[in-house]
Amino acid sequence: MRILLLAGAAAAALAHPAFAQTQSEADTSAAARDDIIVVTGTRREGRTALDSLAPVDVISGVALDSVVSDELMDSLAVLNPAFSIQRLPMADGAIFIRPARLRTLSPDQTLVLVNGKRRHRAALLGSRGAQSTDMAALPAFAVSRVEVLRDGASAQYGSDAIAGVINVILDETVGLRAFAQASQYYEGDGEEYQIGAQLGFELGDGGFATATLEHVTAERTSRSRQRPDAIAFEQATGIQVADPVQNWGQPEREVVRFALNAAAPITDFVEGYSHATFTQGQGVSDFNWRNPAFTSAYRTSPLDPAYDLSAIFPAGFSPQFGSEDQDYEVVAGLRGDLDFGLSWDFSASRGRNEVDYFIYNTINASLGSQSPTSFNAGVLAQQETNFNLDFVYGWAVDAFAAPVNVAFGVEAREETYEIEAGDEASYAVGPLAVDGLPSGSNGFPGYSDRQAGSFSQDSYAGYVDLEAPVTDRLTLAAALRFEDFSEFGSTTDYKLSGRYELTEALAIRATTSTGFRAPTPGQLRSERTSQGLDSTTLNLVTSGRFSPVGPVADIINARATGPEITALDAETSQNYSLGLTYQHASGFTLTADLYQIDVEDRFSTLGSFTLTDAERAQLAALGVPGGESITRVSFFQNQFDTRTRGLDLVASYGFDLGEGAVTLTGAYNYNETEVTGEAASGVFNDVSRTVFEQGLPQHNAVLSADYALGRYSVNARARYYGEWTDTDDSANVIYQDFGAEIFVDLGLRVELNENFAMRVGAENIFDAYPDESRRQANRGLIYSRNAPYDTDGGKYYLRLEANF
Repeated sequence: MRILLLAGAAAAALAHPAFAQTQSEADTSAAARDDIIVVTGTRREGRTALDSLAPVDVISGVALDSVVSDELMDSLAVLNPAFSIQRLPMADGAIFIRPARLRTLSPDQTLVLVNGKRRHRAALLGSRGAQSTDMAALPAFAVSRVEVLRDGASAQYGSDAIAGVINVILDETVGLRAFAQASQYYEGDGEEYQIGAQLGFELGDGGFATATLEHVTAERTSRSRQRPDAIAFEQATGIQVADPVQNWGQPEREVVRFALNAAAPITDFVEGYSHATFTQGQGVSDFNWRNPAFTSAYRTSPLDPAYDLSAIFPAGFSPQFGSEDQDYEVVAGLRGDLDFGLSWDFSASRGRNEVDYFIYNTINASLGSQSPTSFNAGVLAQQETNFNLDFVYGWAVDAFAAPVNVAFGVEAREETYEIEAGDEASYAVGPLAVDGLPSGSNGFPGYSDRQAGSFSQDSYAGYVDLEAPVTDRLTLAAALRFEDFSEFGSTTDYKLSGRYELTEALAIRATTSTGFRAPTPGQLRSERTSQGLDSTTLNLVTSGRFSPVGPVADIINARATGPEITALDAETSQNYSLGLTYQHASGFTLTADLYQIDVEDRFSTLGSFTLTDAERAQLAALGVPGGESITRVSFFQNQFDTRTRGLDLVASYGFDLGEGAVTLTGAYNYNETEVTGEAASGVFNDVSRTVFEQGLPQHNAVLSADYALGRYSVNARARYYGEWTDTDDSANVIYQDFGAEIFVDLGLRVELNENFAMRVGAENIFDAYPDESRRQANRGLIYSRNAPYDTDGGKYYLRLEANF
């Protein structure tokens, strides 16, 4: 078996004469740790998760290593029930840069920090225009811990922190450690091989530099049935087709990730620091199979008698869609303390995410016999530059129990969105278009020279953040932030927090705040033409999404009736939370937090507007690629309001059992979102409203038990996902309700000696699968593409670790 072969190779690769450190497997919980100082949500030194004014989860690097996936956000989703992620097969770029949600809010309503510094967004505009950070670009092996602030924090950190903040803290360990891991699904596919190494050394007097490198290769998965129309085509023509003709599953991937974290004293009062990450990867996935019996690209034309697609793809074709992505970020700064107690921190950062799309095994039918069968479809890029100057001062107030922590600072940020055109053949409207043959690379028309461009936005901000220990039991905090954006104007946001200790063991805490998420240049200016498959007729449909301030919007606004397309404004929120913390002398801890998040002017895709022949002619006259065949257009707009309410519970308990130690942890999230208002034009019918409100489970929980005994440690974890709803293609049925699921993970770790350790186990050890989906079953789909969990069944793994 390949896994056993890799294990032997990995052992040889990790063999090294020196070793000095082992790690206990008991620290694998996602629960808040009462002994870890947190830096997220507070600018006061010495806060722990239990005495913080807002709920903060601390997830250790050891816990992240206990999850099989190589992608950081998958590990967070397994360990933290308030965090969710979907795979979305055959969803264009979203299969590679997947949306991750905190408290089920939009992926770009959670701010991501690395070492406390804002992380740049990805170039992909996903569902409803969401443009979020690609956390898969961060090497999980480089992470010391992740702090998840489950509270609105725009007044403290700026745009995007409506649902909360995820702060990734990079490792600064001195020494050498490495790992190799092999895994595959019970079905025998999805083989994944990971290898990584980290080297840390002292730098100067008290400084450090730690570098991490990861390499991952992963094969595709397929949970598909043969399409009924493929069976009928083979029976009618005698032409053998692949079985299945298209694969619903995870893409083929290869990725290299690198991270560097460093700090060193420059003088007695000044320290320099920096961190950098670089990721480069490639992935390929199937698109829908094109049936020669129905696909318009198989038409012939007297304008080009040499064109015969049946000679190129006699059994139909499934376009192979892929991306080459590159992501980097560099942060550098100076920090220090002045004689009178003022500490300062000046930093600058540059981050860029670039996605180069390609597609092959396809055709631009409008070019006829002159069309290639592979295309570069264009490049998307998001680039951000940040400058921050922050100060913290301990202001002694005689009436208070301790000095008031006064933090203030300024920020300047520039973000630029770029679109680079693909090959001309990928978007060209060829001579055969007049005979109804579709233009553009079939499946994913390339970005055209008209759509290409560079769009920028500047912003400037200033904030003040106060935290006052009024008495030994009462702490109050307030934050105020003003931010001005070149594209939509300014906003001022606040946050008020308080914590009161009822007893030494029991405390209550509460917050209220306003928040915002500014529209990005990509949302404001970018445009896109795409093709989809009508799941009923199996015909291709070409549609376009255009800028709300461009000439296509003017065409729609010229209609006598209908909604007006307007420029985007910021999404805004009002957040409330009320919670308690409890810590018993026996080691039992509990936090419980109620929350409500009201979000106004949320983004959505408004449309689709069905075009008339005259309007299509106007598009063609504007030079819109494929304008003559576009049937519908849409626009990003501020369209609806929501209210999200929920409860988070986190508990942990550690105790001795015999000669070993047991750690029990549990985390539960209840979350309910409802649409409370929408623009007069409407974006929700009854079906879409139900799916939006119930498309993710309202109940999620993670229970974990760890037992460590000498060289051995066992980790057992149960993940619970509640019921959820999707749409249904069945006759006379609108919805399909999916039942609750429980997945059980089990792992055993053995310290082979002081240098090496081995872990073996399985995730979803009982090979549980969710309900089969009726939607798009005629396209070979077995399990819903919108499932909030992995639908590929059980997965087993072997991991070797070394620490020197």
